[in-house]
Amino acid sequence: MADKTYTIIVSETDEKILLDRVHNVQDWIDGAVTGRINHSWGEMRDEWTTTMMNDDSFTDPIPSNKVDFVALVTARSDYKDYDTKSKIIV
Repeated sequence: MADKTYTIIVSETDEKILLDRVHNVQDWIDGAVTGRINHSWGEMRDEWTTTMMNDDSFTDPIPSNKVDFVALVTARSDYKDYDTKSKIIV
């Protein structure tokens, strides 16, 4: 899987606002993204470990590393990403 590059645009005014509170804007952005990824990973790991443990038809071992775990979960027929979950009307 290839790494992805995302670009954001921050106005000069918004940069000044950030620099009033942070030392380095790029470091802050990197930290914010890393924090959100880590938080999402914890939620995904907890949700899907429970789901697989409660699935009587699932008998394979649950991977202990992130890459294999995410590959297993996202390949499941019952997996829905955020956009798909958001479109479900209850």
